[in-house]
Amino acid sequence: MDTPSPCPNCGSRTLYEGPSVSSGGGHSPVYLPGLGSFFRAAKFVIVVCRDCGLTRFFAVKEARAKLGESRRWRPVTPSDRGGYR
Repeated sequence: MDTPSPCPNCGSRTLYEGPSVSSGGGHSPVYLPGLGSFFRAAKFVIVVCRDCGLTRFFAVKEARAKLGESRRWRPVTPSDRGGYR
């Protein structure tokens, strides 16, 4: 995974990365639809800040590579709907 920026909550650089986990499927919602394969949901890498506990989910590189070709995802700009949601 690319090195994440410092924690946006507290500024700490003491971050920990866990193993990649599925983004859903089966009886769970799929949080990254269209970015996995036919039989497997895309994966997340989870990063936790040791100092404040903020937890961030990052789509793995293979899932991010499919964003441009997916019909389920579209680019977002700050001007869409008055800013980011």
